[in-house]
Amino acid sequence: MLKPMLPTLIFEAPTGPNWVYEIKYDGFRAMLHWNEESIQLISRNGYLLNDQFPEIIDQCLSLQKKVAKHLPIVFDGELCILESPYKASFELTQIRGRLRNTDKILQNSSKRPAHYLVFDLLKLQGEKITEEKWIDRKNKLYQLFEDLALDTSISQSSRQLLQFIDYDTAFNRIWKIASELNAEGIIAKKKDSTWDEGKRTTNWYKIKNWQVGAFFIVGYDKKNGFFHVGVMRNKMIYEIGLFSHGIGSDERQALLQVIQNNAVDETSGFIKVNPGICVELFYLELYKEQLRQASFSKFRLDLSWRDCTWEKLVHKAPLLPEEVEISHPNKPLWKDKSITKLDYIHYLVDVSPYILPFLKDRLLTVIRYPHGMYGESFYQKNCPDYAPDFIKTSINEGIEYIVCNDLKTLAWLGNQLSFEFHIPFHTIYSQGPSEIVFDLDPPSRDFFQLAVKAALLLKDVFDGLKLKTFVKTSGNKGLQIYIPLPENQFTYDQTRQFTEFIANYLTTMNPDLFTTERLKKNRGSRLYVDYVQHAEGKTIIAPYSVRGNDGAYVATPLFWEEVTENLSIEQFPLESIMERIMINGCPFEDYLRTKDEQPFQPVLDFLSQK
Repeated sequence: MLKPMLPTLIFEAPTGPNWVYEIKYDGFRAMLHWNEESIQLISRNGYLLNDQFPEIIDQCLSLQKKVAKHLPIVFDGELCILESPYKASFELTQIRGRLRNTDKILQNSSKRPAHYLVFDLLKLQGEKITEEKWIDRKNKLYQLFEDLALDTSISQSSRQLLQFIDYDTAFNRIWKIASELNAEGIIAKKKDSTWDEGKRTTNWYKIKNWQVGAFFIVGYDKKNGFFHVGVMRNKMIYEIGLFSHGIGSDERQALLQVIQNNAVDETSGFIKVNPGICVELFYLELYKEQLRQASFSKFRLDLSWRDCTWEKLVHKAPLLPEEVEISHPNKPLWKDKSITKLDYIHYLVDVSPYILPFLKDRLLTVIRYPHGMYGESFYQKNCPDYAPDFIKTSINEGIEYIVCNDLKTLAWLGNQLSFEFHIPFHTIYSQGPSEIVFDLDPPSRDFFQLAVKAALLLKDVFDGLKLKTFVKTSGNKGLQIYIPLPENQFTYDQTRQFTEFIANYLTTMNPDLFTTERLKKNRGSRLYVDYVQHAEGKTIIAPYSVRGNDGAYVATPLFWEEVTENLSIEQFPLESIMERIMINGCPFEDYLRTKDEQPFQPVLDFLSQK
């Protein structure tokens, strides 16, 4: 088996016409040995990974006939579970790698499939091509993906699990992307280099996307030689991580001497000190609110230990676009929750890969909460005069709406304390609706189970019509069912015919539970099936938008199997959403791909005959 060629870690990237750059992903380095008789995923250390990542093997088997003429093949790549096109989840990839139970592996691979990101081709049609120039191997790899009709871009939501890592010729351009979108780093590769098997080479360099922060020493572990560091958080000392690498022997001895001279407690294994010694550290990311891969940079004799704060650390988080300045980051937003303005903006940035596809090219109405939940709110449709130049707008019926297509716009809206993102059922380019949405609105949260019952009844109907449906909470008191539609094929009059029929069917079958009565006073304790709301000019809360309520609840996409009597709105506060996505994936990840597969025309044909 081939042993991997390893990049050398440096802090400044090489430049020049002979260098190109790829995004570095944080996963398991693996080679895929693919021939007529077997498919083997081999780790960097020579272990077989087939059982840990069965979804990759299954996809290869599904491609076996198409790829047959190119076999045997050897790919070099990275096995990982993607958070975005530029970042893999270190935590989820590690968890998958440690699983041994077959049922749990299958459950995880179905719920949160890994991707195999291919960056090199070492063997093609049984011919070893490691002596060819890197650029020639890369071109052959690209052509192979084209021949197999496989996508040549990275997507965390793609059903295609074998993906091609492309390169960029401009370091500054790709580094800006890596920095803003929190990639692990960059790999620089020499175009005319050959494959150096099993060697740490200077033909490939890795430049990690280090973050820099200031910390104070809180102790020293005598057993393993690690220094423990902390920051001030909520006026208390918060131990945030440890380091040992990067510090020279003279500096280490000097630091140890200071720690010993100022010890406030010492055991056989640990020396504790009060804050006072400040250091600057490199680190890769904050992982579960702890430093990952921390390394010493220098002493900070110019700092007071009280200046080493959690707030400064997260305010410098790499995902915040440089065009967006955050004002009053520590402003509290919810009365009974420790969510600050910066926490909210970080949520928007983290959830951006999942919310932006639904905001893209839509006329946006927001509800602004200038004082959080401590003050009044107001609707905003017109883009304010003070909006920065990068904000895209579109005029409709005399109103200049914001169109939120990118991260910097989303972050800017967050800084404006826009809590709710309401969007129409079509894009600025659509001729007719892009989807149908049924809003199931109970009289209060106490009657939420009425929404569950209605949703399950409607799912049975839609399944019978072979329509693909998606469901989410409203984030307030009800549920919403989505039926994605192909673009520019249907009118609102046609969808109204359908929504009215379905609503009337539901209320006729269960008149004591459901109603289409628009006046609240006449509904009693019945659930309102709001089909009138699905019309041109009307809006619905966007998936993953937080609502302006005391619980900071989010309009959360659900898996249909979650829609049970145990479901409640309170299960989905803002603080829980990203962990939920990371563990379970996004229930709406197939939404856009489903649009062109909907058999909606036969349903309309049936209704027109009635």
